[in-house]
Amino acid sequence: MPENPEILRYSAFAATPDGGNPAGVVLDAAGLDDERMLRIAADVGYSETAFVTERSAVDGVPHHRVRYFSPGAEVPFCGHATVATAVALAERDGAGTVVFETAAGPVALESVADAAGAITVSFTSVEPQVRELDPAVRDRLLDLLGLTVADVDPRFPVQESFAGNWHPIIVVADRELFHQFRFRPADVADLMRAQGWLGTVTVLHAHDSTAFEARNLFPVGRITEDPATGSAAASTGAYLREHGYAGETIRIRQGAHVGRPSELIVTIPESGGIVVAGGAFPRPADGS
Repeated sequence: MPENPEILRYSAFAATPDGGNPAGVVLDAAGLDDERMLRIAADVGYSETAFVTERSAVDGVPHHRVRYFSPGAEVPFCGHATVATAVALAERDGAGTVVFETAAGPVALESVADAAGAITVSFTSVEPQVRELDPAVRDRLLDLLGLTVADVDPRFPVQESFAGNWHPIIVVADRELFHQFRFRPADVADLMRAQGWLGTVTVLHAHDSTAFEARNLFPVGRITEDPATGSAAASTGAYLREHGYAGETIRIRQGAHVGRPSELIVTIPESGGIVVAGGAFPRPADGS
């Protein structure tokens, strides 16, 4: 077991130099057990840290076993830590196609470098699902956010969507209410644990036909609000496909409420996995 594994720090999906979602990355985690990975994630203190535990190749394509830990628990999949890990690998091995073997299933990624060397990564989610949410659970969740069914955009029912993690998705009709609602983190976390929501509670507002504003609540991971959430973006794409957005590309703007503006590009094919794209850049160890 490595005594002191190298811990890299990146910001993913940044819309401004001080934006994006921080992620820890450990590229050589083959000898780390669950307890050690959880302890490292807690010490790093970001919403997730990704650990590359195995490497192989299939038909010449690199495959990496990747596990994700929040400071409190392992999670099946994390989009922004996936992008950060793919950028870190591309910086060392060169851009191209890789596959991450995750607890949620295999995730294909494509990285490209521009003339200045900046790397952009797109990943295709696992096969998504959308399902109805029990009305009693829906009403409980809305109540914890200080909302009612009347506040929901009538075009978009409250449902659960999966593209690596299950996310409840709420689309708030009024923009001011979207920005102003408050919630009780401990109570929301209790409901999330009871429902098996290991990702975020995704709250959206339709800015226009091609852009959504997002707030992703993550108290179950000891983060009140996440600055940028790739798994939620993929789940949002799956959800929107059910509501007429097949074949579209949308922008999700997130992070304004926590001072880390972020933007995620989501392509919604007619079928199959949802494609999420963005970049990542290294952060200093002190987190500045």
